[in-house]
Amino acid sequence: MELFFDLVYVFAFTQLSDFLFDNLTGRGALEALIMFVAVWWAWNYTAWATNWLDPERGAGALLMIVLMVLSLVMAASIPRAFEDRGLAFTVSYVALQLVRSGFMVAAFPRGDRMRRNFAQLLAWSAIAGAVWIVGGTALDGDARLVAWGAAVVLEVAAPVHNFRLPRIGGTGTAGWSLVGSHLAERSSLVLMVALGESVLRVGLTFSTKEGSAAVDIAFLVGFISCASLWAMYFLRTAARGAEAAAAEEGSRLGRAAYTYAHAVLVAGVIVLAVGIHEVIEAPTTTAHAAATAVILGGPALYLAGLVLSKQAVGQSRLAPPMIAISVLALLVLVAVAGGDRLLLSGCATVVLAVLGVGAALGADGLRREAEQL
Repeated sequence: MELFFDLVYVFAFTQLSDFLFDNLTGRGALEALIMFVAVWWAWNYTAWATNWLDPERGAGALLMIVLMVLSLVMAASIPRAFEDRGLAFTVSYVALQLVRSGFMVAAFPRGDRMRRNFAQLLAWSAIAGAVWIVGGTALDGDARLVAWGAAVVLEVAAPVHNFRLPRIGGTGTAGWSLVGSHLAERSSLVLMVALGESVLRVGLTFSTKEGSAAVDIAFLVGFISCASLWAMYFLRTAARGAEAAAAEEGSRLGRAAYTYAHAVLVAGVIVLAVGIHEVIEAPTTTAHAAATAVILGGPALYLAGLVLSKQAVGQSRLAPPMIAISVLALLVLVAVAGGDRLLLSGCATVVLAVLGVGAALGADGLRREAEQL
Protein backbone atom coordinates (compact mmCIF):
# COMPACT_ATOMS: atom_id res chain seq x y z
CA MET A 1 0.00 0.00 0.00
CA GLU A 2 2.80 2.43 0.80
CA LEU A 3 4.41 1.81 -2.59
CA PHE A 4 1.00 2.23 -4.24
CA PHE A 5 0.61 5.53 -2.37
CA ASP A 6 4.01 6.69 -3.66
CA LEU A 7 2.83 6.35 -7.26
CA VAL A 8 0.79 9.54 -6.84
CA TYR A 9 4.00 11.34 -5.96
CA VAL A 10 5.66 10.27 -9.20
CA PHE A 11 2.95 12.39 -10.81
CA ALA A 12 3.42 15.20 -8.28
CA PHE A 13 7.17 15.40 -8.86
CA THR A 14 6.61 15.42 -12.63
CA GLN A 15 4.11 18.25 -12.25
CA LEU A 16 6.58 20.26 -10.18
CA SER A 17 9.45 19.81 -12.63
CA ASP A 18 7.19 20.72 -15.58
CA PHE A 19 5.92 23.79 -13.70
CA LEU A 20 9.45 24.98 -12.98
CA PHE A 21 10.52 24.36 -16.59
CA ASP A 22 7.58 26.43 -17.87
CA ASN A 23 8.14 29.18 -15.28
CA LEU A 24 11.92 29.42 -15.09
CA THR A 25 12.10 32.80 -13.36
CA GLY A 26 12.79 33.91 -9.81
CA ARG A 27 9.08 34.11 -9.08
CA GLY A 28 8.43 30.76 -10.74
CA ALA A 29 11.15 29.17 -8.62
CA LEU A 30 9.59 30.61 -5.44
CA GLU A 31 6.14 29.34 -6.43
CA ALA A 32 7.58 25.90 -7.19
CA LEU A 33 9.35 25.86 -3.82
CA ILE A 34 6.13 26.68 -1.95
CA MET A 35 4.25 23.89 -3.73
CA PHE A 36 7.14 21.48 -3.20
CA VAL A 37 7.00 22.08 0.56
CA ALA A 38 3.29 21.25 0.51
CA VAL A 39 3.87 18.08 -1.52
CA TRP A 40 6.78 16.99 0.68
CA TRP A 41 4.92 17.70 3.93
CA ALA A 42 1.93 15.70 2.68
CA TRP A 43 4.13 12.72 1.84
CA ASN A 44 6.39 12.99 4.89
CA TYR A 45 3.65 13.17 7.53
CA THR A 46 2.01 10.15 5.90
CA ALA A 47 5.29 8.23 6.11
CA TRP A 48 5.48 9.08 9.81
CA ALA A 49 1.84 8.04 10.39
CA THR A 50 2.38 4.59 8.88
CA ASN A 51 4.97 3.98 11.57
CA TRP A 52 2.01 3.39 13.96
CA LEU A 53 -0.78 2.05 11.73
CA ASP A 54 -1.09 -0.91 9.38
CA PRO A 55 -1.73 0.66 5.96
CA GLU A 56 -2.82 -2.60 4.37
CA ARG A 57 -5.71 -3.57 6.64
CA GLY A 58 -9.15 -2.19 7.37
CA ALA A 59 -9.32 1.45 8.37
CA GLY A 60 -5.61 1.98 7.68
CA ALA A 61 -6.01 0.92 4.04
CA LEU A 62 -9.12 3.09 3.67
CA LEU A 63 -7.23 6.07 5.07
CA MET A 64 -4.41 5.56 2.57
CA ILE A 65 -6.88 5.44 -0.34
CA VAL A 66 -8.51 8.69 0.82
CA LEU A 67 -5.07 10.32 1.16
CA MET A 68 -4.16 9.13 -2.35
CA VAL A 69 -7.26 10.76 -3.84
CA LEU A 70 -6.53 14.04 -2.07
CA SER A 71 -2.87 13.86 -3.11
CA LEU A 72 -3.90 13.27 -6.71
CA VAL A 73 -6.14 16.36 -6.72
CA MET A 74 -3.33 18.40 -5.15
CA ALA A 75 -0.82 17.20 -7.76
CA ALA A 76 -3.22 17.78 -10.67
CA SER A 77 -3.74 21.38 -9.48
CA ILE A 78 -0.04 22.30 -9.45
CA PRO A 79 0.23 23.84 -12.96
CA ARG A 80 -2.45 26.47 -12.21
CA ALA A 81 -2.33 26.60 -8.41
CA PHE A 82 -1.33 30.28 -8.54
CA GLU A 83 -4.06 30.99 -11.08
CA ASP A 84 -7.57 29.46 -11.13
CA ARG A 85 -6.84 26.20 -9.28
CA GLY A 86 -5.73 27.69 -5.97
CA LEU A 87 -8.87 26.47 -4.18
CA ALA A 88 -8.45 22.89 -5.41
CA PHE A 89 -4.77 22.85 -4.43
CA THR A 90 -5.26 24.24 -0.94
CA VAL A 91 -8.46 22.39 -0.03
CA SER A 92 -7.00 19.02 -1.09
CA TYR A 93 -3.73 19.68 0.75
CA VAL A 94 -5.33 20.96 3.95
CA ALA A 95 -7.93 18.17 3.93
CA LEU A 96 -5.13 15.63 3.53
CA GLN A 97 -3.29 16.99 6.57
CA LEU A 98 -6.40 17.26 8.75
CA VAL A 99 -7.88 13.88 7.82
CA ARG A 100 -4.65 12.03 8.53
CA SER A 101 -3.93 13.69 11.86
CA GLY A 102 -7.58 13.47 12.89
CA PHE A 103 -7.58 9.74 12.13
CA MET A 104 -4.46 9.25 14.23
CA VAL A 105 -5.96 11.14 17.17
CA ALA A 106 -9.05 8.92 17.03
CA ALA A 107 -6.96 5.75 16.67
CA PHE A 108 -4.99 6.16 19.90
CA PRO A 109 -6.74 5.64 23.26
CA ARG A 110 -7.30 8.49 25.71
CA GLY A 111 -4.25 9.18 27.81
CA ASP A 112 -1.82 7.82 25.23
CA ARG A 113 1.16 10.10 24.60
CA MET A 114 0.85 9.64 20.84
CA ARG A 115 -2.77 10.82 20.91
CA ARG A 116 -1.57 14.07 22.49
CA ASN A 117 1.25 14.37 19.95
CA PHE A 118 -1.04 14.00 16.96
CA ALA A 119 -3.59 16.35 18.52
CA GLN A 120 -0.93 19.04 18.66
CA LEU A 121 0.11 18.26 15.08
CA LEU A 122 -3.57 18.50 14.10
CA ALA A 123 -3.83 21.90 15.75
CA TRP A 124 -0.82 23.28 13.88
CA SER A 125 -2.09 21.80 10.59
CA ALA A 126 -5.37 23.64 11.18
CA ILE A 127 -3.56 26.92 11.93
CA ALA A 128 -1.42 26.67 8.79
CA GLY A 129 -4.42 25.33 6.86
CA ALA A 130 -6.42 28.47 7.56
CA VAL A 131 -3.65 30.56 5.98
CA TRP A 132 -3.46 28.19 2.99
CA ILE A 133 -7.23 28.42 2.45
CA VAL A 134 -7.35 32.21 2.71
CA GLY A 135 -4.51 32.45 0.20
CA GLY A 136 -6.21 30.06 -2.20
CA THR A 137 -9.68 31.58 -2.05
CA ALA A 138 -9.62 35.27 -1.10
CA LEU A 139 -6.26 36.30 -2.55
CA ASP A 140 -4.39 36.16 -5.84
CA GLY A 141 -1.18 37.41 -7.40
CA ASP A 142 1.43 38.71 -4.99
CA ALA A 143 -0.99 38.49 -2.05
CA ARG A 144 -1.45 34.75 -2.59
CA LEU A 145 2.30 34.29 -2.86
CA VAL A 146 2.83 36.07 0.47
CA ALA A 147 0.03 34.16 2.21
CA TRP A 148 1.24 30.78 1.03
CA GLY A 149 4.80 31.73 1.93
CA ALA A 150 3.58 32.46 5.47
CA ALA A 151 1.78 29.09 5.51
CA VAL A 152 5.02 27.36 4.54
CA VAL A 153 6.84 29.11 7.39
CA LEU A 154 4.19 27.84 9.81
CA GLU A 155 4.43 24.31 8.44
CA VAL A 156 8.22 24.16 8.68
CA ALA A 157 8.42 25.94 12.04
CA ALA A 158 5.87 23.70 13.79
CA PRO A 159 8.12 20.64 14.25
CA VAL A 160 11.13 22.86 14.95
CA HIS A 161 9.46 24.22 18.09
CA ASN A 162 7.91 20.83 18.87
CA PHE A 163 4.32 21.80 17.93
CA ARG A 164 4.22 24.05 20.99
CA LEU A 165 0.83 25.50 21.95
CA PRO A 166 -0.03 28.13 24.61
CA ARG A 167 -0.65 26.61 28.08
CA ILE A 168 -0.08 23.13 26.70
CA GLY A 169 3.59 23.15 25.81
CA GLY A 170 5.31 21.13 23.13
CA THR A 171 5.97 17.54 22.29
CA GLY A 172 9.72 16.90 22.08
CA THR A 173 11.34 14.44 19.76
CA ALA A 174 11.77 11.95 22.60
CA GLY A 175 7.99 11.71 22.84
CA TRP A 176 7.59 10.21 19.38
CA SER A 177 8.24 6.46 19.59
CA LEU A 178 9.43 6.24 16.01
CA VAL A 179 10.88 3.09 14.45
CA GLY A 180 13.73 4.71 12.55
CA SER A 181 14.30 1.83 10.13
CA HIS A 182 10.77 2.23 8.73
CA LEU A 183 11.23 5.91 7.97
CA ALA A 184 14.68 5.20 6.50
CA GLU A 185 13.15 2.70 4.11
CA ARG A 186 10.27 5.00 3.17
CA SER A 187 12.61 7.94 2.54
CA SER A 188 14.91 5.83 0.37
CA LEU A 189 11.93 4.69 -1.68
CA VAL A 190 10.59 8.20 -2.27
CA LEU A 191 14.06 9.29 -3.38
CA MET A 192 14.01 6.39 -5.83
CA VAL A 193 10.60 7.65 -7.01
CA ALA A 194 12.12 11.10 -7.62
CA LEU A 195 15.05 9.59 -9.51
CA GLY A 196 12.57 7.58 -11.56
CA GLU A 197 10.82 10.82 -12.48
CA SER A 198 14.16 12.24 -13.68
CA VAL A 199 14.84 9.19 -15.83
CA LEU A 200 11.31 9.55 -17.20
CA ARG A 201 12.03 13.18 -18.03
CA VAL A 202 15.24 12.20 -19.85
CA GLY A 203 13.38 9.67 -21.98
CA LEU A 204 10.30 11.79 -22.69
CA THR A 205 12.28 14.87 -23.70
CA PHE A 206 14.63 12.83 -25.89
CA SER A 207 11.71 11.07 -27.60
CA THR A 208 10.24 14.38 -28.79
CA LYS A 209 13.44 15.73 -30.34
CA GLU A 210 14.79 15.18 -33.84
CA GLY A 211 17.97 13.18 -33.83
CA SER A 212 21.30 15.01 -33.81
CA ALA A 213 24.72 14.40 -32.28
CA ALA A 214 24.22 17.16 -29.69
CA VAL A 215 20.80 15.85 -28.62
CA ASP A 216 22.14 12.29 -28.41
CA ILE A 217 25.05 13.39 -26.23
CA ALA A 218 22.72 15.49 -24.05
CA PHE A 219 20.53 12.41 -23.55
CA LEU A 220 23.54 10.33 -22.51
CA VAL A 221 24.83 13.07 -20.19
CA GLY A 222 21.41 13.37 -18.55
CA PHE A 223 21.22 9.64 -17.89
CA ILE A 224 24.74 9.52 -16.46
CA SER A 225 23.79 12.33 -14.09
CA CYS A 226 20.79 10.35 -12.81
CA ALA A 227 22.87 7.18 -12.47
CA SER A 228 25.54 9.07 -10.54
CA LEU A 229 23.00 10.44 -8.07
CA TRP A 230 21.67 6.92 -7.56
CA ALA A 231 25.17 5.53 -6.93
CA MET A 232 26.11 8.24 -4.44
CA TYR A 233 23.13 7.53 -2.24
CA PHE A 234 22.12 3.91 -2.71
CA LEU A 235 25.54 2.24 -2.84
CA ARG A 236 26.71 3.60 0.52
CA THR A 237 24.66 6.30 2.21
CA ALA A 238 21.31 4.47 2.24
CA ALA A 239 22.66 1.35 3.97
CA ARG A 240 24.68 3.32 6.53
CA GLY A 241 21.67 5.51 7.26
CA ALA A 242 19.37 2.51 7.68
CA GLU A 243 21.84 0.92 10.13
CA ALA A 244 22.01 4.10 12.19
CA ALA A 245 18.22 4.48 12.13
CA ALA A 246 17.71 0.88 13.25
CA ALA A 247 20.19 1.33 16.10
CA GLU A 248 18.63 4.55 17.36
CA GLU A 249 14.90 4.44 17.97
CA GLY A 250 14.08 8.09 17.99
CA SER A 251 12.46 10.87 16.05
CA ARG A 252 15.54 13.12 16.39
CA LEU A 253 17.29 11.10 13.72
CA GLY A 254 14.12 10.73 11.70
CA ARG A 255 13.48 14.45 11.70
CA ALA A 256 17.03 15.55 10.88
CA ALA A 257 18.09 12.81 8.46
CA TYR A 258 14.82 11.99 6.75
CA THR A 259 12.33 14.84 7.12
CA TYR A 260 14.71 17.69 6.32
CA ALA A 261 17.79 16.20 4.62
CA HIS A 262 15.75 14.04 2.26
CA ALA A 263 13.56 17.01 1.36
CA VAL A 264 16.72 18.70 0.04
CA LEU A 265 17.76 15.52 -1.79
CA VAL A 266 14.38 15.17 -3.52
CA ALA A 267 14.29 18.89 -4.37
CA GLY A 268 17.73 18.51 -5.95
CA VAL A 269 16.52 15.64 -8.12
CA ILE A 270 13.49 17.64 -9.29
CA VAL A 271 15.65 20.65 -10.22
CA LEU A 272 18.12 18.30 -11.95
CA ALA A 273 15.23 17.00 -14.08
CA VAL A 274 14.49 20.57 -15.16
CA GLY A 275 18.15 21.08 -16.02
CA ILE A 276 18.21 17.91 -18.12
CA HIS A 277 15.06 19.11 -19.90
CA GLU A 278 16.73 22.44 -20.66
CA VAL A 279 19.85 20.78 -22.08
CA ILE A 280 18.10 18.22 -24.29
CA GLU A 281 15.67 20.87 -25.61
CA ALA A 282 18.48 23.16 -26.82
CA PRO A 283 21.93 21.64 -26.17
CA THR A 284 23.93 24.13 -28.23
CA THR A 285 22.19 27.27 -26.91
CA THR A 286 24.24 29.55 -24.68
CA ALA A 287 23.55 28.83 -21.01
CA HIS A 288 21.68 31.88 -19.76
CA ALA A 289 21.30 32.63 -16.05
CA ALA A 290 18.12 30.58 -15.50
CA ALA A 291 19.44 27.54 -17.36
CA THR A 292 22.74 27.76 -15.47
CA ALA A 293 20.85 27.93 -12.17
CA VAL A 294 19.02 24.63 -12.76
CA ILE A 295 21.87 22.81 -14.52
CA LEU A 296 24.25 23.48 -11.64
CA GLY A 297 21.73 24.11 -8.87
CA GLY A 298 20.08 20.69 -9.07
CA PRO A 299 23.32 18.73 -8.47
CA ALA A 300 24.43 21.23 -5.80
CA LEU A 301 21.12 20.88 -3.92
CA TYR A 302 21.38 17.10 -4.05
CA LEU A 303 24.93 17.14 -2.73
CA ALA A 304 23.90 19.52 0.06
CA GLY A 305 21.14 17.08 1.01
CA LEU A 306 23.66 14.25 0.94
CA VAL A 307 25.95 16.15 3.33
CA LEU A 308 23.05 16.85 5.70
CA SER A 309 21.95 13.22 5.60
CA LYS A 310 25.45 11.89 6.25
CA GLN A 311 26.00 14.35 9.05
CA ALA A 312 22.70 13.47 10.75
CA VAL A 313 23.50 9.74 10.90
CA GLY A 314 27.10 10.28 11.99
CA GLN A 315 28.83 9.35 8.75
CA SER A 316 32.26 10.68 7.94
CA ARG A 317 33.68 11.51 4.49
CA LEU A 318 31.77 14.77 4.12
CA ALA A 319 34.64 16.40 2.23
CA PRO A 320 34.01 14.85 -1.25
CA PRO A 321 30.46 16.19 -1.70
CA MET A 322 31.41 19.53 -0.16
CA ILE A 323 34.36 19.89 -2.54
CA ALA A 324 32.06 18.92 -5.41
CA ILE A 325 29.64 21.73 -4.46
CA SER A 326 32.56 24.18 -4.62
CA VAL A 327 33.55 22.87 -8.05
CA LEU A 328 29.96 23.26 -9.27
CA ALA A 329 30.02 26.86 -8.06
CA LEU A 330 33.20 27.48 -10.06
CA LEU A 331 31.52 26.06 -13.17
CA VAL A 332 29.41 29.22 -13.30
CA LEU A 333 32.48 30.66 -15.04
CA VAL A 334 31.80 28.33 -17.98
CA ALA A 335 28.43 30.00 -18.47
CA VAL A 336 29.89 33.47 -17.96
CA ALA A 337 32.43 32.71 -20.67
CA GLY A 338 29.61 31.91 -23.11
CA GLY A 339 29.62 28.12 -22.87
CA ASP A 340 26.57 26.30 -24.16
CA ARG A 341 24.18 24.20 -22.07
CA LEU A 342 25.65 20.89 -23.15
CA LEU A 343 29.18 21.92 -22.20
CA LEU A 344 28.02 23.16 -18.80
CA SER A 345 25.95 20.04 -18.16
CA GLY A 346 28.82 17.82 -19.28
CA CYS A 347 31.20 19.46 -16.83
CA ALA A 348 28.69 19.09 -13.98
CA THR A 349 28.11 15.45 -14.91
CA VAL A 350 31.85 14.73 -14.74
CA VAL A 351 31.80 16.00 -11.13
CA LEU A 352 28.81 13.79 -10.29
CA ALA A 353 30.26 10.78 -12.09
CA VAL A 354 33.51 10.99 -10.11
CA LEU A 355 31.53 10.83 -6.87
CA GLY A 356 29.34 8.04 -8.24
CA VAL A 357 32.34 5.92 -9.24
CA GLY A 358 33.93 6.62 -5.85
CA ALA A 359 30.76 5.39 -4.13
CA ALA A 360 30.78 2.23 -6.26
CA LEU A 361 34.43 1.50 -5.46
CA GLY A 362 33.79 2.17 -1.79
CA ALA A 363 30.84 -0.22 -1.81
CA ASP A 364 33.03 -2.93 -3.35
CA GLY A 365 35.61 -2.40 -0.62
CA LEU A 366 32.97 -2.72 2.09
CA ARG A 367 31.69 -5.96 0.57
CA ARG A 368 35.19 -7.43 0.48
CA GLU A 369 35.70 -6.52 4.14
CA ALA A 370 32.39 -8.14 5.04
CA GLU A 371 33.32 -11.32 3.18
CA GLN A 372 36.63 -11.53 5.04
CA LEU A 373 34.80 -11.24 8.36
